[in-house]
Amino acid sequence: MSGVDWIGWASSAVLVVTLAHQVRRQWLSGASEGVSRWLFAGQLAASSGFFAYSVLLRNWVFAVTNLLLIVNALLGQWVTLRQRRRAAERAPAPLPLSPGSGAAR
Repeated sequence: MSGVDWIGWASSAVLVVTLAHQVRRQWLSGASEGVSRWLFAGQLAASSGFFAYSVLLRNWVFAVTNLLLIVNALLGQWVTLRQRRRAAERAPAPLPLSPGSGAAR
């Protein structure tokens, strides 16, 4: 493996560990507030395209990196949806409006 390859693999490791750490923190916090519904969907779409592109070019650093990013996007989406569903289940039901409560008619 050449020095150029080492730069690619080291950069890939930094990126994958950074994103995996963020999903892990989100999982451990039990909350997904502020996480866009489109974040992981966009990451999945982009990484899938880059994975195919990298394989066609036989660039294995980017193929492996993007394959790992696809896994990260799927896990991140799953964590976000799971936490939002659980938060909705824990939320108290809204109280019904009673007659004369001042609600507009």
